[in-house]
Amino acid sequence: MVHINDNYLKLKAGYLFPEIGRRVKAFCDANPDAKVIRLGIGDVTEPLPPAIVEAMHAAVDEMANRDTFRGYGPEQGYDFLRNAIAENDFQARGCNVSADEIFVSDGSKCDTGNILDIFGADNTVAVTDPVYPVYVDTNVMSGRTGAADASGRYAGLVYIPVTAENNFTPALPDQRVDLIYLCFPNNPTGTVASKETLRQWVDYAQANDSIILFDAAYEAFITDPEIPHSIYEIEGARDVAIEFRSFSKNAGFTGTRCAFTVVPKSLRGKTSNGDSVEIHPLWNRRHCTRFNGVSYPIQRGAAAAYSAAGRQQIGELVSFYLENARLLREGLTQVGIDVYGGVNAPYVWLKTPNDLSSWDFFDQLLQKGHLVGTPGSGFGAAGEGYFRLSAFNSRANVEEAVQRFVKSLS
Repeated sequence: MVHINDNYLKLKAGYLFPEIGRRVKAFCDANPDAKVIRLGIGDVTEPLPPAIVEAMHAAVDEMANRDTFRGYGPEQGYDFLRNAIAENDFQARGCNVSADEIFVSDGSKCDTGNILDIFGADNTVAVTDPVYPVYVDTNVMSGRTGAADASGRYAGLVYIPVTAENNFTPALPDQRVDLIYLCFPNNPTGTVASKETLRQWVDYAQANDSIILFDAAYEAFITDPEIPHSIYEIEGARDVAIEFRSFSKNAGFTGTRCAFTVVPKSLRGKTSNGDSVEIHPLWNRRHCTRFNGVSYPIQRGAAAAYSAAGRQQIGELVSFYLENARLLREGLTQVGIDVYGGVNAPYVWLKTPNDLSSWDFFDQLLQKGHLVGTPGSGFGAAGEGYFRLSAFNSRANVEEAVQRFVKSLS
C-alpha cells in the first residue's frame, strides 16, 4: 500500500477558515432567512479598478491576434511588470532591489509556503503568536515540527507572543533560530512595526546567520510616514531577508491572482557541508520547475496598477477599506471594547468581552448578531481571548455590522 506523508496527520482537524465556513453553513441552513454579514475572511468586495480592467481587456484582445498572441511566458514574470515593481515599490523608496530579483507568482500565500522547499528540514523556525496559519501549517506539512500540544503549539517551532501586554511588538528570541516569519502590517492583529523594531530583527538575523521571511502583503494600507513599507528600507536587510508582496488586497486581485517575492542576490545560506551558497538561484530553480508563470492578461493588469490612473484608483480603494476599519474600530470602542489595529491595516483586532473564549464569542456574534468574524485562537494560542474583524466589505454592511455588534452584546 502507498505510504502517505504522515506529517499531514499532525495538522489540527481543519484549517481555520474552512471551520468558520462549516459553522456558518450550519447556522444558515437552520436560519435561512438570516442576513449574515461576513467580516471574517479577508476577501475584498469592491470591483477591480477601471485602469486594471482596461489593461486586461487590451491584453485579451492581443491574445486573440496571431501577431500579438503569447504562449508560455517567463516563469519569473514579464519584464514590463518586474521593472514596474522594482521602480515603484522599492527603488522609489530608496531600496536596492533590481527587477531580476523579483519573482511574479499567483499568490503570496503560496510563496510563503513554497519557500520552505529550498530550506533544509533541520532549520529552527520562529513564528509570532498569533500568526497567519499558513506559516505554521506548511512547516508541519514539510516535517519541521513535532505534534501539537493542548494549546495548538507544535513542538519544534519557536513561538513569539504578540499581545496587548507587549504592545504587539515581537521580542527577539532568547535562542538562535534560522528562519523567522514576520508579517507587517500584521495579520491578524492589524498592528505595524517601527523602523526600530525591524532594525533589531535585521541586526539579530545578521548576528545569527538567520533569514527573515517578511510578509508585506498589506503594506499599501500604511498611512503613517514613519512606518516602513518594506524591510529593505532597513540597511543590511538585503543580506538577511526575503519579502513577499501581493496585489490581492490593494488592487483587488483575490480572484485574479498575482503576487511577487523578492529574493536578493546577496542572500546566502549554507549546505550540509558548510559551504556558502546563494539563495536566489535555488528559488529560481524551484520556481521554474514547479510553476509556469502568471497569465499575460493578469500581469498586464498588475502593471496597470502602477499607471497614474491605476495609482489613483487603488488609493481610493485602500482609503475605502481603511474608512471601514475606522468605523469598526470607533464603533466598538464606544461600547467599551478594547480594540487594536485598523489604522494602518484593514484588520481590527479586539479583546473579547466578559472573558469569553474566542470561539464562544464567535458563536455569540453569529447567533445574536448574524455576524461572522475570526476567532483569535485560530491564529495561535496567544490569540485566545481575541477576535479579528475584516474591513473588506461594503460600507452599508460595515455600518449595519457596527449596530448589530452593539445589540449582540446586550
